[in-house]
Amino acid sequence: MLHTRSCLSESFRPGGETLVLGLEVVEDDNGNTYRAVYTVKFAGVVYVLHAFQKKSKRGVRTPAEEIEKVKTRLKQAEKHHAEWAQKQKREDQARH
Repeated sequence: MLHTRSCLSESFRPGGETLVLGLEVVEDDNGNTYRAVYTVKFAGVVYVLHAFQKKSKRGVRTPAEEIEKVKTRLKQAEKHHAEWAQKQKREDQARH
């Protein structure tokens, strides 16, 4: 049986640490749990930061390596969005 739940939340908060403004989609299928973490922090775009099968051996905690991937990819998304926004601004100025 496939069970999907998604929640628009203020943050992805593994262990109480706020990482991402966005959406976490969780799917449970035959005892396996899958998660996808998105950010909607930036105007006009959605970044998929990470999708993974949760394999924690200690209850509901998200494994540290998965959290690190989300942190790294959020930094990359911030950099990419800033570069994209600057490019858009230059193109808009060139048109006027």
